[in-house]
Amino acid sequence: MNQTTAIQYADNKGNNTWKFFINELKPKTKIFTAFNIITLPIILLGLGIIVYRFMYGLGSVTNLTQEMPWGIWKAFNVVVGVAMAGGAYVLVFITHVLHLKKYNPILKVAVLNGLLAYIFYSFALILELGRPLDIFNVIIGNDYGVSSILFLVAWHFMLYILCLMLEFSPSVAEWLNARKTYKFLAGITLVAVVFGITLSVLHQAGIGGLFMLAKGKVHPLWYNQYMPLMFVIQSVFGGLALVIALVTLCWKIFAYQLDETYRKAKDPILVGLAGICALSMFSYFFMHVIIFAHEKNWVYMGTGWGWWYLLEMIPFVVVPMFMFLYGFKLKNIRLINIAAVLTLVGIILNRMNTSLIAYNIDAPIRYVPTIWEIIVSISVILIQIWVFRWIVLRMPVLRKSPDWAKGAH
Repeated sequence: MNQTTAIQYADNKGNNTWKFFINELKPKTKIFTAFNIITLPIILLGLGIIVYRFMYGLGSVTNLTQEMPWGIWKAFNVVVGVAMAGGAYVLVFITHVLHLKKYNPILKVAVLNGLLAYIFYSFALILELGRPLDIFNVIIGNDYGVSSILFLVAWHFMLYILCLMLEFSPSVAEWLNARKTYKFLAGITLVAVVFGITLSVLHQAGIGGLFMLAKGKVHPLWYNQYMPLMFVIQSVFGGLALVIALVTLCWKIFAYQLDETYRKAKDPILVGLAGICALSMFSYFFMHVIIFAHEKNWVYMGTGWGWWYLLEMIPFVVVPMFMFLYGFKLKNIRLINIAAVLTLVGIILNRMNTSLIAYNIDAPIRYVPTIWEIIVSISVILIQIWVFRWIVLRMPVLRKSPDWAKGAH
């Protein structure tokens, strides 16, 4: 994916749009790279398994049962993935509501990542439904199920994807040189921003609310009555941790697209995000301490679940929290990047514990994903990375907008 040659992208400067679009479908980088050679076979195998799953049903490739209908596609791709997509609404809030313009250079990266995450993780959700076509019931009214939290989450997902599409749509218009369309889309972006922030906070809390209905199934070390709030806080530092990692990689891989202003903006931006992460992680950890004491959870210490809980909290919450704090004070980018990786591991551990590992702990037979489920989960993420790269190589995500778009709204 590394590029050191001359810029290989171009906007449609008044040419035939379809001809331009067909030309843009051609590869922009070398085909036989290490990344492509490793990931393409995994993606093809994953797509084959998905076709097989829809032909012969869930039982043909998964270990899901009536007693354990939620597997890794929901737990990892949806419950974990949504937390890591939270960077989009946090960055939108910071730049559009708080007007902290120094974060503008990374806004499109965060929004694009959020948009693709929600699209692909919604697809992963459909994969794990025994009756996938029933997903349309919440839209067409055949069976709304308005008393279900899942109804709330499903509608928030759909509306938030629409908001993210609107927020990113001006970049598509810039790419196509569609000036009148760009002016219209840029004009309605603010409405999408307001709705998007509201919807995102609500459905992040809604996913936490889902597990409140499972009292008695989730181990007490991971269950509490403040799960909706804690899921929202997790989405703040989890989403920003992914943005930190993503910006670090993008600024290196696509450096040739960046102008001098954007290159210099990276380190101050990451330092600022580290400060927000440290503050939100402290809130999250403080809540855990209060709940731990109030619920007298020390009775579980010394058990296997207690050690597992400490393994999640100390190296992947407490340690990165202080690393973010010192990274912020010392402006140490290396420390911030390591803290971001540890935080992402902590988010994965916590949400996998809540939704899978420490869930339904009294079941006589525990669910363990098959190798086919794991391959599909990885494939979904790899396809998302391929699409992300395809867009960044063509549209003005990292590079600045064309002159005609500046000041158009």
